[in-house]
Amino acid sequence: MIMKTTFSNPVIPGFHPDPSVCRVDEDYYLVTSSFDYFPGIPVFHSRDLVNWRQLGHVLTRDSQLQLQGSFPPGWSQGIYAPTIRYHEGLFYVITTNISIQKSFYVWADNPQGPWSEPVFLDSWGGVDPSLFFDEDGKVYVTGTSDFMGEQTGIYQAELDIADGKLLSTRRLIWEGTGGSHPEGPHLYRINGWYYLMAAEGGTEYGHMETIARSRNPYGPFESNPANPILSNRSTSKPIQATGHADLVQAKDGSWWCVFLGIRPVGNAKRHILGRETNLAPVSWNEEGWPVAGNHGLAELEYDAGTLPLGEPAAWEHREDFDAEMLGPVWNFYRNPEPDSWSLKERPGYLTLKGRVCGLSEKGSPAFVGRRQQHKNCEIRTKLEFLPEEGEEAGLTVFMNEKFHYEIAKTLRDGVPKLIFRRRMGSIMQIAAEVDYDGSEVILGIQANEVMYTFTYAHPDRTTTEVIGKGEVAFLTKEVAGGFAGTFFAMYAAGSGKNAETPAHFDYFDYVPLEDRPLNLFEVFTRSE
Repeated sequence: MIMKTTFSNPVIPGFHPDPSVCRVDEDYYLVTSSFDYFPGIPVFHSRDLVNWRQLGHVLTRDSQLQLQGSFPPGWSQGIYAPTIRYHEGLFYVITTNISIQKSFYVWADNPQGPWSEPVFLDSWGGVDPSLFFDEDGKVYVTGTSDFMGEQTGIYQAELDIADGKLLSTRRLIWEGTGGSHPEGPHLYRINGWYYLMAAEGGTEYGHMETIARSRNPYGPFESNPANPILSNRSTSKPIQATGHADLVQAKDGSWWCVFLGIRPVGNAKRHILGRETNLAPVSWNEEGWPVAGNHGLAELEYDAGTLPLGEPAAWEHREDFDAEMLGPVWNFYRNPEPDSWSLKERPGYLTLKGRVCGLSEKGSPAFVGRRQQHKNCEIRTKLEFLPEEGEEAGLTVFMNEKFHYEIAKTLRDGVPKLIFRRRMGSIMQIAAEVDYDGSEVILGIQANEVMYTFTYAHPDRTTTEVIGKGEVAFLTKEVAGGFAGTFFAMYAAGSGKNAETPAHFDYFDYVPLEDRPLNLFEVFTRSE
């Protein structure tokens, strides 16, 4: 048996941005941002920093996570940039809920949960808070400016971890190196120095990770003369927009960092899958500064060094909905209405009941989905549904309320139909429809780097028909905006009211296909 000695990025593909990591003995735990999706803050476990298994979510109750904010449709709300830390037998996750514009932390003695009710920070502004437990027992919260006229930079205060009250005034401790939007800070104590690491340049193509140090937790901080320590800006590297990193030391003493990055497609540099979690080695130079990746560059592949690489878990292609609870890969869009979904109403099926709120409205549609994690893949589901007039249910590729595609079964003017719809900004169009009289239908989506192709088939027939196509480019952040990535989801909707008829989904297949770069000829021909 040949032991694997390298690993490939991303280590957690698909929409998993703003990673934060901590180690407890030989175990690593990692969290990422979840924005508008519920449950909030996916939490992962690994023994080698490369192969990650999702344990569940940190925020699983409405009392922990309210996602009905006041921002316009299409804007990313909800949970921004969590940090996970372990101290004296407890795990802490601190974050900001933009929907209610408050920062808070929760704690648990087991990362699988249950996690506590939120402890809201008293008199704290800004976003991206991080916790640091110092050797003298003091606890610090470090985050950004409050975007309300406060000087841009990184702020810090001492925190009473028991009740969330600040024990000191928030102080500006570092303005960064001059890049825009200093954010995502973390404070560490290493070899007698306090290192303050932050992201700058905005979470786009100018993104970078910078670092400074001081003998005092409040500074003054000396900027690393070799900043940024990690950035792929102004390069043609396949990973771009690298930043928002967190350092971790392995049990063997080696250092690593997790960070976000994107994999753009084509000359337009649009990315399909959202910001993903990556891993890079970290070395320390003679002056005591960290050097991340390949002399500051993020690569697709690295030598694993002394990491005890294990085997990745087998991909589970089918969800058959036989369990009593949804698995950790599944999400709702915002807080679900309790009677909008069920695994018990019809055992072996996911039942969705359409709401007044549809996919294009700001609210909580009947929606159960999972992240798109592969540029090339196939999705299938078997739907049983006999709709009343105007009701619909089906599959969607969803970026936000203003940008999504769907194939659905519906009833229009008394005629049962299948429809294919595109929503692109202010333009909404039923691009195709066919009469379909059966109660059951197999709906499918084929995805590649250029196009989503929507298909349907009768369960008793071998032929599959294409009903429509939608360009991938319109569901990318560069077009649709926001901070999330694409989801494949089952959904149901009423017609201006809650639906009378339930939609039953028998299974959901997600089959990854081999990723390979397309040449320009393929790009143009596949776009036709």
